[in-house]
Order: sequence, then structure tokens, then C-alpha cells
Amino acid sequence: MLSNDSSNSVDLMLQNPKRALIRMSIPLIISLLITSFYNLIDAAWVSGLGADALAGVGFFTPIFMILVGFGNGLGSGAAFALSKYLGEDDKSKADNASIHSIIVDVVVSILITVILLGLLNPILNAMGAGQTIGYAMDYGVIILLGSIFIILSNALYGIFRGEGDTTRPMYAMIASAILNIILDPIFIYNLNLGVKGAALATIISSIFVIIILLYWFYIKKDTYLNPTLSNLSFKKDISFDIIKVGVPASIQLLNNAFFAAVFSALLTFVGSTDSVAVYSTGWRIVTIGTTPLLAIGTALISVIAANYGARNYKNIQIAHRYAMKVSIVIAIIVMVITNVFAGDIASVFASSGSSVRIASELTGFLSWIVIYYPTMAVGVASTYVFQGVGKGLTAMFQTIMRETGFTIFFAVLLGVVLGFGVWGAWMGIVLGEVVSNNITMFWADWHIKKLMGSR
Repeated sequence: MLSNDSSNSVDLMLQNPKRALIRMSIPLIISLLITSFYNLIDAAWVSGLGADALAGVGFFTPIFMILVGFGNGLGSGAAFALSKYLGEDDKSKADNASIHSIIVDVVVSILITVILLGLLNPILNAMGAGQTIGYAMDYGVIILLGSIFIILSNALYGIFRGEGDTTRPMYAMIASAILNIILDPIFIYNLNLGVKGAALATIISSIFVIIILLYWFYIKKDTYLNPTLSNLSFKKDISFDIIKVGVPASIQLLNNAFFAAVFSALLTFVGSTDSVAVYSTGWRIVTIGTTPLLAIGTALISVIAANYGARNYKNIQIAHRYAMKVSIVIAIIVMVITNVFAGDIASVFASSGSSVRIASELTGFLSWIVIYYPTMAVGVASTYVFQGVGKGLTAMFQTIMRETGFTIFFAVLLGVVLGFGVWGAWMGIVLGEVVSNNITMFWADWHIKKLMGSR
């Protein structure tokens, strides 16, 4: 067991996984809600520019998800490796892994920026951006030029999660959100920059987060892990541990972006670009509703990884089942609230100009999509179990099975083959999630029992 006072969070993950899960989840819920809310605020301000501007930003959303996906994926890889090493009581290896992860993040950020800048226009055209492509390009080029800050900020959070600290990243996100909220109306309307202003506000806010995180690492120097170059000693096994979870986690989030792109194209086929505006706006609201589930799953990675490193497999089962129970309760509450107030929520994002015409469809989307929330509660916790035990490829496969497999299949079946149109596409998401999340739950339970039997 680690003796340093700063190791209390790691000790808690090993001794009381339920308490550790809740303590880590609460700041993560707040952090992710804040991020989701200021993304919604972006959408609310952009909606004042009209439905085409909102749809243009919506068409870029899958590409934005690629950036966030790489950041979160690499952060998950770092959290797994660091928590595992701390569970093994190997502090020096954890320090080495923390600086490894930062170097990997920077290299990946540069590569992704170059590739996506070159492919941006063809991708948007392939998605069917059409008359909204000007808005999509204006927004997208600025975001991509600053993508290193988006990827790195999300990935750095993984280092804090690896040592069981989710509170300080929350503070950084709060500061970033406040700045973004202040800058949005100034850049979009006062400076008359339109969607470019929304993009600039996002990038500046991300830079601000980086500054805060680096201050804690290198100036205040009060983090438990020390990601300094003096602690760097290249090790293949460390790089592999980060990559074997980080890359598949990134790919599974990339698959989410692929799904959003394919789904947007499907919506333009069975509906119109207005349906894309409904989807991109509605999905931001869905993201808020499901944020607590994702936060609990994210915290679960570190709790499980620490116990995996310490070979406390019973604690893995305890944490998994507790995470599912808490998540189901939250999911049911959010499902009911969203369904009851769907019209009121939609009116916030479709109350002026040409955006008014999507209000009815947005209300319908929110009313139906919430059906799958309770099954997502068990699916998310179960997928993250596999990341916590280093089975990144399995977690990736489960996500691809859910999104590209079941969900697209049912969306095409109901929306196109059976002719239910846009509503059929919405219900395709619901059916795909319900089926795949239950499969994932039984899979995770079986794998944990297999681990326990290996002792």
C-alpha cells in the first residue's frame, strides 16, 4: 500500500470501491455537465444565426467528436495504466507513464490536425452539408487549427483520474466554461464573427484549461504524479499499456463520430438538413442527460484498474454492480424529466428566426430518444469494465457493435426499408441501444466471474 498522504485516493479505490466510485463520479458529473452545457450554449447562440448556421455547425459535430474522442481515449489509456501501476504499488513507473502519456498526446494531436484539415471539405460534402457547407467550413477550420488544445486538455484529465483526483479537473472545466459563456456572444454578435466566433471561443477556453493544468503540474507541483522529463525513461510495456486501452478507446469514440456522420447522411435522405439540425441539437441535450452515466463509467475505469493491478477481483465485481445500480436510478429520473419537459427544452433552441421551424421535430426527438437511457446505464458501466482491465479492443468492439452494427441497422430498417422516415431513424437508435447494452452487461458479468475464478 502506498504510504504518501497524497495516496489516499488510491487507497480508497482499493479498500472501498463503492465510496471511491461516488467520490470520483460527483466531480466528473459536474465537469462533464459543464462541458455539455457550454456546448449547448454554443448551439443556443448559433441558433440565433438561423437554422442553416445551426445545421452547418451540426455537420462539423462528427469531426469535433473525433478530436474529443482522441483526447478522451488517450486519457482513458493513461488513467488505466497509471491506476494499474499505483495498484501494483509502483510509483516510479506511474510517474514515468504520466510523461509518456503527454508526449503521445502531443504527437497524436499534430497528426490528427494535419490529416483532418486536408480532408475537411471532402468529408463535409460526403456528409451532405450542401447549402450549409460555408458555415461548416468557417467553424471547422478554426476548431481544427486549435485542435491540439482540445485533445491535450481532455487527455491531461486522464493523468489526474489515474491518481484518483477528479476534483481539480472539475475546477479547470468550470473556469473554462465561464470563459466560453462570456466570449460566445461577444465573438458571435458584438464582433460580428458569426460561427467563426463560436469556434474561437471554444479554442480560447481550451487553451485556458491547458494553462491551469500545466500550472498544477509544473509550477505549483502539488500533484501526486510527476509528469516531468526527468522521470522519463522509455519503456515499451508502459507505451503498450497506454496504447492498448487509449487507441481502441479513441477508435470507439471515432466510431461514434462515424455513426453521427452516417446518421446525418441518413437523415438528409429520409428528411432534410432541418433533421440534421434537430439531431445535432437534440444530441447535445441527450449528452447532458446521459452525462452522469458516462461520468460514473469514467470513474469506474480507475477504480477497476487499481484493483486489477492489486488483483482484488472481488472489488471489480462490487464496483461494476454498484455502478450499474446507481446509473439505472439516475437514468430513469432523467428519462422522465426529459420526456415531460421535451417541448419546453426544445423551445430554448428553436425560439427565433428560421430555427422555429424545427421546434416540433426537436420535441418529438427528445420525447422518444429517452427510452433507451436505462439500458445505457448498464451498457456504459459494462463497457468501461473492459477498459479498466486493459481489454481495450473488446470495449471498442462493443461500441462498434452498438453504433455501426445494431443502431444503423435498425435505423435503416425502420427509416428506409419500412418507410417510417425520420421517426424510424430515431427509433433505430433506441432499439440498437437496448439490444446491444444488454448484451454488453451479460458479457462484462461473465468476464468478471472468469477473473474471480482464476485466483
